[in-house]
Amino acid sequence: MYAVVVKVKVNDPEAAQSHLQERVVPAISQAPGFVAGYWTRKDGTGLSMIVFDSEDAANRASEQVPSMIPDAVTLEDVDVREVAAHA
Repeated sequence: MYAVVVKVKVNDPEAAQSHLQERVVPAISQAPGFVAGYWTRKDGTGLSMIVFDSEDAANRASEQVPSMIPDAVTLEDVDVREVAAHA
């Protein structure tokens, strides 16, 4: 399994949350190879980890991230990583 790890700065928490729940989560959960997704926030930043069943699926999803970012957040980093363990 591979994870897409995304870090953002949250500029407008309310608008960001709305966009996340109404657009991002439904779109990502329908992506080919999707296994699970977790979106977190703390002190004006957001960090997400979306797990896919293959490196190819994770890479394809990571390429879509910039187009999914609303004005309510600023994209800081997108990285694809192999999942070393899970429980």
